[in-house]
Amino acid sequence: MNTSIIRYILGSVLKIEAFLLLIPVLCGLIYHESEGTAYFAVALICLFVGILFTIRKPKENLFYLKEGCITTALSWILLSIFGAIPFVITGEIPSFLDALFETISGFTTTGASILSDVEELSHASLLWRSFTHWIGGMGVLIFLMAIIPMSGGSNINLMRAESPGPSVGKLVPKMKTTATLLYSIYIFLTALEFLILILCNMPIFDSICTAFGTAGTGGFGIKNSSIGGYSVTIQWVVTIFMILFGINFNAYFFLLIRDFKKALKMEEVRVYLGIIFASVVLISANIYQSCNSVFDAVTKSAFQVASVITTTGFSTTDFDLWPSFSKTVLVILMFIGACAGSTGGGIKVSRIIVIIKAFFKEAFSYIHPKSVRHLSIDKQPIKHDVIRSINVFFDTYIAIFVISLLLVSIEGQSMQTNLTAVIATFNNIGPGLEAVGPTQNFAFFTPLSKVVLMFDMLAGRLELFPMVLLFHPTIWKEMFERRYHSKKQ
Repeated sequence: MNTSIIRYILGSVLKIEAFLLLIPVLCGLIYHESEGTAYFAVALICLFVGILFTIRKPKENLFYLKEGCITTALSWILLSIFGAIPFVITGEIPSFLDALFETISGFTTTGASILSDVEELSHASLLWRSFTHWIGGMGVLIFLMAIIPMSGGSNINLMRAESPGPSVGKLVPKMKTTATLLYSIYIFLTALEFLILILCNMPIFDSICTAFGTAGTGGFGIKNSSIGGYSVTIQWVVTIFMILFGINFNAYFFLLIRDFKKALKMEEVRVYLGIIFASVVLISANIYQSCNSVFDAVTKSAFQVASVITTTGFSTTDFDLWPSFSKTVLVILMFIGACAGSTGGGIKVSRIIVIIKAFFKEAFSYIHPKSVRHLSIDKQPIKHDVIRSINVFFDTYIAIFVISLLLVSIEGQSMQTNLTAVIATFNNIGPGLEAVGPTQNFAFFTPLSKVVLMFDMLAGRLELFPMVLLFHPTIWKEMFERRYHSKKQ
């Protein structure tokens, strides 16, 4: 276990967070808010600790997937711990556990909140909440890959540990260029939404926060009504951009290099858009009688479908009041999630496609035992290792989901509240149903339940295994043995 490179990367992450914390500091200065000083103090602490971690460079930069998973899990935990401190210092969220819940929810782009009145927060804190979505959406470690030289394929191991989806590969031969391309697309789409929202007469501060929340598919609103208090035009702009950020970023790369044929033929993207269309039609028909018009029904259903399948979590209406059929469709979408390689959470459309194809292949083999059929996506054969890893993912997913549900159920809330609370946090969605519905919050949960839900948020964002490996005794044994031998030498 290469503990020196893990330490070095953790220090680099903290130095980046120190720089990022200057954003709410600047916001505090603009709005003449004293809360900005808390963010500046924490930025100095992050910088100091980061320098301590990086003052001694590692002897070797090589590390493998195991180290990549541990580094990723520890990085996100450190980011959240230091990112939560300003809320406590300002007194806006006095409880550190609640502040940590809010911050983890932000960085993992979940959007589940413990706040009952977000409008009481300072502009600096509102911006920081939304900005954590933007940071977590693409991932801070992908940015690090562009600036930290590593060898032996180490970059791809770090990217595989952090990026959402069943498989991660290079868009171009060099991972540094891949990371730069991903962030360029991410920044461009964010800036485009920001400009369009301003053109739609949304205030500048609101446009910035909404663009950050949409880009990261996070869903922290700066109004108690989320997006419901804005115009229908703005709601449609946010709807479209939520869908765009839920698309596999490989499609944007193909558009960038003008390979339109390849972009349009991506099976995952087509299935993703098909699911959205079908869900909007079904829900619109189901809620039509309670809406003012067909357009109103389509507007509400399209926004909520986009918000749920991309795991953004914004809302324009209390969908907990919708008929059971519509709520059931939304719960199903919570599990499906967005595309692999997007900023969205959930199981991912590509995994659903592979599982369905594997089912039909197995069913066909029962009818025709001697037949030989191969699974493929976009006319590319799916390797057995990929199918095996997806099966393992589902096994792990179910195990964590069941254990989390049992632990949360101890405090005696309703089945629907407990079930959707776990679904909403594990799939990085935010709101659930009943007591955790779009007009409610997660503040009432006990400390135990909050810890479980925080773990679920991190595990869901990091594709399960980085967080699971963090609790494996062999990992810590190797780390301590490595440290002991290095001191002995």
